[in-house]
Amino acid sequence: EFTTDVTNDQNAEIERMHALLVGLSTDPRAGLAAGFTDAGQALSNLELVASLPKPAGFFDPRNPAGLPPERPRKDAGQDADAVADGEAEAGVGPEAQDPAEDEAEDEAEDEAEDEAEEEAEDEAEDEAEEEAEEYERSPLLSFANTDMAFAGDVLVAGNYHGFNIYRLADGGRPELMSSVVCPGGQGDVSIVGDLLIMSVEQTRGRLDCGLEGVADDVSAERFRGLRILDISDLARPVQVGAVQTCRGSHTHSVVSGPDEAGTIIVYNSGTASVRDEEEMPGCVDESPGDERTALFRIDVIEIPVDEPSAARIVSSPAVFADPEAGVLAGLWRGGDHGDDTQETRRTDQCHDITVFPERGIAAGACSGNGILFDISDPLAPRRLDAVVDEGFAYWHSATFNNDGTKVIFTDEWGGGGRPRCRAYDPLTWGADAIYDVVPTEDGAKLEFRAHYKMPAPQLEQENCVAHNGSIVPVPGRDVFVQAWYQGGLSVVDFTDSANPVEIAYFDRGPIDADDLVLGGYWSTYWYGGKIYGTEIARGLDVLALLPSEHLSANEIAAAALADQGVFNPQQQLRVTWPAEPVVARAYLDQLERGEALSDSLAADLTAALEHAEERLTAGTQDEDLAADLESLAASLPAEAQGDALARKRRAALGDTLAGIAARLR
Repeated sequence: EFTTDVTNDQNAEIERMHALLVGLSTDPRAGLAAGFTDAGQALSNLELVASLPKPAGFFDPRNPAGLPPERPRKDAGQDADAVADGEAEAGVGPEAQDPAEDEAEDEAEDEAEDEAEEEAEDEAEDEAEEEAEEYERSPLLSFANTDMAFAGDVLVAGNYHGFNIYRLADGGRPELMSSVVCPGGQGDVSIVGDLLIMSVEQTRGRLDCGLEGVADDVSAERFRGLRILDISDLARPVQVGAVQTCRGSHTHSVVSGPDEAGTIIVYNSGTASVRDEEEMPGCVDESPGDERTALFRIDVIEIPVDEPSAARIVSSPAVFADPEAGVLAGLWRGGDHGDDTQETRRTDQCHDITVFPERGIAAGACSGNGILFDISDPLAPRRLDAVVDEGFAYWHSATFNNDGTKVIFTDEWGGGGRPRCRAYDPLTWGADAIYDVVPTEDGAKLEFRAHYKMPAPQLEQENCVAHNGSIVPVPGRDVFVQAWYQGGLSVVDFTDSANPVEIAYFDRGPIDADDLVLGGYWSTYWYGGKIYGTEIARGLDVLALLPSEHLSANEIAAAALADQGVFNPQQQLRVTWPAEPVVARAYLDQLERGEALSDSLAADLTAALEHAEERLTAGTQDEDLAADLESLAASLPAEAQGDALARKRRAALGDTLAGIAARLR
């Protein structure tokens, strides 16, 4: 009892000090007002363009915010005691006192009663606190919005309850096309042509998408794996394939295809428990000493486009093995890294594997390690390097820059459901780790450069930790937009990988003022000139970047022109930019900002680009102007100002000028 009292006192003091620190913060995101639809908001260099609620069928109409259930009422006996106590205090009923008692006796009894009442109140408070702690439940994820995929003007948003398909109208505003209820979580999605691939992990998942779940421990009706749907008719998606896996599918990565044979290769990452071997032969949940174990592996899956029903697992490589020692558990074994370090999960799974097919590499965020893979042979991924971080609890996701020369890994400390951005939480825990991808004689290696964590202190009622994001394709820079659950979204420039800088943000207050209700952004991705965010509890948001001291209007406009192709969460395609004057101006802005261009050359370039835009808009050709642009491009390498980054930007500007000149001939 004494230790419980001390612990409660310490926790209360920590909460009090945290509230004080949040109140002292000058960051506008600190201490925002709570609310499901009317929470306080703070934003910098961003505009909230649209906010769509969840479609019907994807929330509980009796509890749309997902608030925790009310605490149970006391039993009838306790209610009866309370009534009796009330009658006694009122001087009625069988427990009423005799008014003839002498005054001294009354005073003595009053003192004794006061002491007893104080003691009882203290005990009741302790019991209530213990009861509240015991009653707290993790928010149910059955209606949580999850990941997104984009193709053309189509956006598919996953959900633990199924998925929703939107058409992107003018201005990037989503319009709902169809909703498919198909429970099973977590509902991560990818698009390949007319096929939608969806991850299913929960034991309630059914082959037929039924709502009734699966009651039996072993059942042929259960589905855990990759669900494949035909979405050629966006209004009527049809399931056309299903690949069962031993640990379900938490996430997946489209690695290649369709190739000439019409085959798609997908890596599957299962993180759940291994299913019963009676339900799926070959699923063995044993120690790494048993070579048959389904742990310590990923799945390589082939999907024939013309016959998705024939999709199958072709191999389950042990990508964490130590071949020299002959053990499957060849990487981090679990535990802390010494005093004042994080407890890091054992490496027996990958949460995310982000593939960069053009470079033939992939970054695996694999529970206890960050891993760089060679995927030049998609069917045989090979480990190039593996790193650890003493502040990481669980390596969760990874994102390359557009050149594939840097990678951001995230740490999902607390699993995404806990407050991990409080004023006293370490800035290197639940954060990003930024690495350079460095070529060596032994292949590419990961070299640590910096940590980054959203800097605003969040409340105890806000689940917050690093989560999913994407590159914002600003030519000449490395910019990342990232979800932080109820910490909102943060836009960071990591062009200098050793010194990441936040350049924009958006945040709301907690969903509820008293209880931690799971919410906030699951993913925030740039697509077609806008930032889209799946808000776990509230719906779907659309935001736009605004010009600022950090980002010019030309840079934002150039990013909107980027050719991204299809966007899938764990598949990065190299972005390219058209030969347009605004793209050239974006490079010009960067060079002028960095004082890496002479004033006279900058003035000549500005004038030439204005003339070029006039000619291109009018659809006319101009040989003389084309020659001038080529001459300006040729003069750029002679500029001596700036560092290697400036030289790279001048080269890119020269290529863009040459492209514009070719259009004018």
